[in-house]
Amino acid sequence: MASEPPTGAYIPGRFDTAQGAAAGLPLALIEQWRNSGQTATDAWRLLSRHATRGYNVVSDSAGLTKLSQRLGLLEVLAVIDRPKRILYAGTKAIGGEAVGVWAADNAQMYHPDTTDARVLLSALLRVQDEIGRRCRARVGIGVHHGRFYDLSGGLYGAEADAIEDIAENHTEGGEIAVTAAVLDRLPHDHSFVIQRKDGPESPVGAVYQVLDGPRLDDVRPVEDQRYPIPYSAAFYADLLRLEHSPEDAELAERLTAEHLQHRTVVLVERSVAPAETPELGLLRGLSLSAVMKETGLRLMPERGAVEIKIAGPLAIYLFEDPGPAVRFAQGLRAGLAEHEIGCRIGVADGPVLAGQTPGGGWDIAGAPVNLASKMAQDLGTPGRVYLSEALREHVHLDGFAAVRRTVSGVQMAYFEG
Repeated sequence: MASEPPTGAYIPGRFDTAQGAAAGLPLALIEQWRNSGQTATDAWRLLSRHATRGYNVVSDSAGLTKLSQRLGLLEVLAVIDRPKRILYAGTKAIGGEAVGVWAADNAQMYHPDTTDARVLLSALLRVQDEIGRRCRARVGIGVHHGRFYDLSGGLYGAEADAIEDIAENHTEGGEIAVTAAVLDRLPHDHSFVIQRKDGPESPVGAVYQVLDGPRLDDVRPVEDQRYPIPYSAAFYADLLRLEHSPEDAELAERLTAEHLQHRTVVLVERSVAPAETPELGLLRGLSLSAVMKETGLRLMPERGAVEIKIAGPLAIYLFEDPGPAVRFAQGLRAGLAEHEIGCRIGVADGPVLAGQTPGGGWDIAGAPVNLASKMAQDLGTPGRVYLSEALREHVHLDGFAAVRRTVSGVQMAYFEG
């Protein structure tokens, strides 16, 4: 993954941010929406063509932040690779289909409406057994049965957002969390051990834990099945070598020097459009994301910068140098404001992994993405630009004030302007 992305290219991918498995913007649908009356009826008509019912299975690694403090980026990617292989193999064996490209620790499978809920939960219990027995990292899994919109290879809609939030923010390693809609598809005499999770109901209702139950013994996960990897074949071969030799510090150092590049990441989160119905909200939001895409491409310099991804309210850009990155962030904030779109932006500098994927797109991973996300999404205020402390030596800080915050017991220092 060491090759340079072409200037101005559209590059899907990200590292450890929400919707990590999502695809790109459905631009044809957005154009249809823009040319319609943009009413609730229009939204329903356009989206109904893409509606599907089934099970959305989302997983997220537990303890990745702590793991990242002890291991280098490539070592982290090697650790979280095997759980994804096991999940993919164990769920594909019962008819599941992978959704998008599985960047970093996020994974997503879709199972058709005809899937037996007992078979799915038994398969997931077996998957968690295998991950717990064979992997250094554990994962939390969320499952919801409902209505989703299949757009450009990703699952969209309020129900898709809800189960993603459950998996990302409300599960622990080894846990299987399911919604009431999944339990409703189990027979009354099922033999699973179910317990309701504490806390308020999610947008899709109450959430339950599957504590125990029958395992699908005749379908055991096989590791040689490749999930939709976001890496080039050459890099993935190196990653597997590192995974099989976790104590080989010399190998880790050599691969780090070969694959990582020092770059500046700009991460943008736009405001969410209020709407009377979920369908209106989805299409209005996609339209705003298209405006963000168009504005960003117009403001990007001709050289030394690329668009990494626009997905939902999030955009990520990669710059060779910090100065142009900060100027772009400030210009994009002003450009979006002209369209009455608010945003908050994080800019961080450091080593990243960026390169071409087997499908022809591009992907990015690295601590700067995580840091930019924490500053903007977790701690940021709409209308502000945030710079990591590492940028102090590279850009003028006129108009920026130093900020210190503690997140999960870790003190962060950065600048707000």
